[in-house]
Amino acid sequence: MNLESLYMGLKLRSPLVASASPLSDKLDNIKRMEDAGAGAVVLYSLFEEQIRREREALHYYLLHGTESYAEALTYFPEPVTYHASPDQYLELIRKAREAVDIPIIASLNGTTLGGWTRFALNMAQAGAHALELNVYYIPTDPYLSGAAVEQTYLDILAAVKSAVDIPVAMKLSPYFSNMAYMARRLDEVGANALVLFNRFYQPDINTETLEVTPNVVLSSSAELRLPLTWIGILYGRIQASLALTSGVHTGEDAVKAILAGASAVCMTSALLRNGIEHIRTVESGLRAWMTQHEYESVAQMRGAVSQMHAEDPSAFERVQYMRALSEYKPTV
Repeated sequence: MNLESLYMGLKLRSPLVASASPLSDKLDNIKRMEDAGAGAVVLYSLFEEQIRREREALHYYLLHGTESYAEALTYFPEPVTYHASPDQYLELIRKAREAVDIPIIASLNGTTLGGWTRFALNMAQAGAHALELNVYYIPTDPYLSGAAVEQTYLDILAAVKSAVDIPVAMKLSPYFSNMAYMARRLDEVGANALVLFNRFYQPDINTETLEVTPNVVLSSSAELRLPLTWIGILYGRIQASLALTSGVHTGEDAVKAILAGASAVCMTSALLRNGIEHIRTVESGLRAWMTQHEYESVAQMRGAVSQMHAEDPSAFERVQYMRALSEYKPTV
């Protein structure tokens, strides 16, 4: 049985990928992910805002009081040549590259074109096999058009692609007026993969303190359906690889993702909830299904139930919506 999968030109021993999470901030965990069967590891995201805040604080403390006497100016290096957290991230890339045989994918969440390209180049030079651009962007300007929002994504991708020579994946939200059009445009600009979908942070409100509070909710298998729909629709229509993220918790979830057309099946919540060893459980479920249904390889499975290959292509569109409503039987 062959579980190998080709994802944006990278040969994965399995389509199961440990996606960006706090678990990947330690080298020992990355080794455990490889041992558990992960085909690749996406490192936790490096945020440009965090880097900027640390450098601004560092700038203040390094220069505070140096005007007191001339000699003080020579005590510390110039802030522009002093690196804070990016060094730790880049060092993790280097160490992980040496310690494991599976691809290491760096994750970047930038805010400016200069930030995207500068840190992307640093990651590539540190040895990352590929980059995942985690574009977390919530437009709140009522005068900003949808076309302008879309152009922001295209500009980020074009800038990064011009700066590095390793594969680049775009991790997206589903909130575009025409997801198929956006996927095609990103494909044309050169995205090597689309990762569908990013789960936006949704804050809560504390009714006692009247404060907006952080609220991180882990996914469930029910959330698989939205990315599953778009993976199935896009498979075979664009050149970029497709990765499914959000809602993968079981072997059956992984099977569905691959049948829809995913080259990579990404897990975060499942590993945070069940531990890194859960990768073995998901792989075992995938293998059992393949054996039962006489599939010899993941490549043979991929896209078998995509819109392009489904017996009823309309199942991904409006007709299926009407059918679902008409066939639903209330239990109360």
